[in-house]
Amino acid sequence: MKKKILAALAAGLMALSSFGAVDAATRDEIAAIQVKKAKDFKFWTKDAAAKQQLVEYVADVTDKRSKNFIPVADRIAVFDVDGTLVCETAPFCFDFMMFVHRALDDPDYIATEHDKSNAQAVKDAIYNRKMTNDVRRKHCESNANVFAGMTPAEYAAYTKNYLNTPVEGFSNLKVGEAFYLPMVEVVSYLRANDFKIFLVSGAEREYTRISAEILGVDSDNIIGTDYSYVAANQGDIDGMDYIFSAEDSVVRGAFVSKNINMNKVALMAREIGKQPVLAFGNSGGDSSMFNFTATNPKYKTKIFVLLCDDTVREFGKPASAEKMRKAAAANGWVPVSMRDDFKTIYGDNVRRI
Repeated sequence: MKKKILAALAAGLMALSSFGAVDAATRDEIAAIQVKKAKDFKFWTKDAAAKQQLVEYVADVTDKRSKNFIPVADRIAVFDVDGTLVCETAPFCFDFMMFVHRALDDPDYIATEHDKSNAQAVKDAIYNRKMTNDVRRKHCESNANVFAGMTPAEYAAYTKNYLNTPVEGFSNLKVGEAFYLPMVEVVSYLRANDFKIFLVSGAEREYTRISAEILGVDSDNIIGTDYSYVAANQGDIDGMDYIFSAEDSVVRGAFVSKNINMNKVALMAREIGKQPVLAFGNSGGDSSMFNFTATNPKYKTKIFVLLCDDTVREFGKPASAEKMRKAAAANGWVPVSMRDDFKTIYGDNVRRI
């Protein structure tokens, strides 16, 4: 009897210490997630129809005997990031929040009055939930300014430091850990089945490369909002006329383009050069990417849309979720309910405050 009790206690302790059972997932634990087969999914509810549709799709298009077989070279899957793979509701996309911190709250940096004004407009739009493209343009302009002159390594260090910031409104969660664990499993599962993964984000490309590097996506497969690079000593000389020297370094420059709506399609067409067969998003801003995937496809396609409908474990938006549910029904997209399909989101010890 004593041995049985000790064995039970040991088993209980192992269960409590096992990944995802109690603690929030760290970045190392997120990076270690591996799903090779359907039975390996751990963070989805048992009867999640969306997961089952994904598994059936993958089984079909990777079967050489199937009429829907897709050669490995054409297995392209594209993912939006904010709200699809990572939190965007606490209170908004993290690259925006890092900009606000840099411009208004960083004790080691003094922004210009113009950039402070733009940052305050961005902050007000975030907390009043009235984000518009005009405000997004202010963000893009001043985000370029407040990080201008940084080398890629300096920007990476700044971003990595910001990833340790606690996520507003949650306990036991840092910015760099705020990935949806069930969706991390999807990325791993597709990679194991020879899909090439592209992250197609409205967030800055470099920010996304750094924050999402734990997903194992190649850095050249990350598409995002772009800022220019120039030589540190280039000044106003056009790049066609300037010769990079041994005394130079590459530094950040001006805003180039915001990767939303049609801009996502333009960049995918240019940088991927192939039509995706799988697309994952969460909002109307991803509809251009969805339509690009589904229009006159060469292969069988599937589109999945996440619904931000969990108001207990997340800062869900029921009205937005219902709007996207109706759009999914109208367009043949597969809805993914964070409330009903996700067994956990960030790990069981993460709580809304």
